Amino acid sequence: MSSDAQDPLKGIAMKVMSVIVFLGMQTCIKSAGDGIPAGQITFYRSAFALVPILIYLAMRGDLTTAFRTDSPFGHLKRGMLGIAAMACGFYGLLHLPLPDAIAIGYASPLMAVLFAALILKEKVRVYRWSAVALGIFGVLIISWPKLSLFSHGGMENAQAMGAAAVLTSAVIGGLAMVQTRQLVRTEKTSTIVVYFSLTAAVFSLVSLPFGWAVLPTEDKIFLVASGFFGGLGQIFLTESYRHADVSTVAPFDYSSIILGIIIAYFLFGDVPTSSMLIGTAITVSAGIFIIYREHQLGLERKAARKASAPPA
Repeated sequence: MSSDAQDPLKGIAMKVMSVIVFLGMQTCIKSAGDGIPAGQITFYRSAFALVPILIYLAMRGDLTTAFRTDSPFGHLKRGMLGIAAMACGFYGLLHLPLPDAIAIGYASPLMAVLFAALILKEKVRVYRWSAVALGIFGVLIISWPKLSLFSHGGMENAQAMGAAAVLTSAVIGGLAMVQTRQLVRTEKTSTIVVYFSLTAAVFSLVSLPFGWAVLPTEDKIFLVASGFFGGLGQIFLTESYRHADVSTVAPFDYSSIILGIIIAYFLFGDVPTSSMLIGTAITVSAGIFIIYREHQLGLERKAARKASAPPA
């Protein structure tokens, strides 16, 4: 935690604001229409996110130091994973109801637990393994009705492809979270944020020769706004962790499904299905248990360090 005084209520407020702003980003992307290539959306999302991020860093006096890095390859790897995750996620977002895309995306932190155990050799006990398995089961309940439509055509097949894309995004996103955990050991948060947006913006241009859509002004405005919202969301998220512990603010991430259902109903006429609601309840419960377990283990480690400290 930084030198800023801890203020849990302020941290929670910042976290909820990040959820709202990220939902604004997703709504703008969905409103732009389903004929836009994912690489083109990724470019707008990443390039225009830099504007609020750079302004924020300049206001904090961190702009000059944000570009200093000891791990350029690590940032490149994080950027490539992030591009792939965003592209798959955006494709799925365009072809699924908003709440379904949000709920399936909850698989990403579950995948992060799995990859942290496999790649970082983090110790994961039976409680968290059980929660991960339960959460994945919940995601399958949400996804299966969509995935079973692969044999159909038209809109049904598009939803199946969308569900598969969001699942793929969740898996890649889990890998990106693990890469971020490795970067935070040596890199500042501002450096990670800046280099991620830079690499994502630059490398998403690779998709340009494969055909970007000629956009009407309205769609361009939506995509530019998605970038601004994405950058603002990252700022609010960073500030939330500055004022409160991760275990305090993380559960509020799941408020996105409630807001997502409301937005999807009034803007897009999407009504959540029973399988989506049941699967979401299971997945959110598993995620909250993992957060709770991490908090308990953190308290135990803190107590152990205090007990083993030499007397003054």
